[in-house]
Amino acid sequence: MKTFFDYILSLFLLIVLSPVIIVICIIIFLTDFNNPFYISNRVGLNFKQFQMIKFRSMIIDADKNKVFSTKSDDERLTKIGKFVRKFKLDELPQLINVLRGQMSFVGPRPNVLFEVKQYYEYEKKLLNVKPGITDLASIVFSDEAEILENSEDPNKDYSLLIRPWKSKLGNFYIENKDFILDLKIITFTLLNFLNRGYVLRKISNLIKHKSKDNELAIICLRKVDLRDMINANTKS
Repeated sequence: MKTFFDYILSLFLLIVLSPVIIVICIIIFLTDFNNPFYISNRVGLNFKQFQMIKFRSMIIDADKNKVFSTKSDDERLTKIGKFVRKFKLDELPQLINVLRGQMSFVGPRPNVLFEVKQYYEYEKKLLNVKPGITDLASIVFSDEAEILENSEDPNKDYSLLIRPWKSKLGNFYIENKDFILDLKIITFTLLNFLNRGYVLRKISNLIKHKSKDNELAIICLRKVDLRDMINANTKS
């Protein structure tokens, strides 16, 4: 059912949103007369690599220095890139990946091989399902770029502050996945633009109810400093 839903919805949205996609393509192209798409190798289901498609939000060859995490004050971001990233419009071309069967609408976000090689054993479970355009982690950490602002080493800070919680949320999804949860996550993704506080409370309550992981539930509210959580865990 999930595969059928993904195929039908991605095809429908590609048709309906084609005018928006074309306009964004033209605007990005006119900023520097370069390819408006960014194609990146990512690791998906069963450790199989695929080419993920996004709208390009950075200058050409932005990842040549192997900095894969993006901070809000990243000098590689273009002006239009900041806009499309803010409203997640850069993810629209991934509808093609869903149509190809490489991704799903809901699932753990796909990572680059560099990150996957650093996975702990529990994180490897994230590759037991198709990666998704959205998931609980991408909602809770939709402000990832702001968290990394002023970071001197975004890759390191991402691995310390964000990745552990994202991986826990990814595993929570795998352990509880069903069609109803997928619909909830898609709804939360849309509502996150309108009432983020409400969505975070709903996710936190979901974690409490389903997993009893109070620490993760607290993190999902995003009211505590992530660095404080690291220090607390280190001391304990």
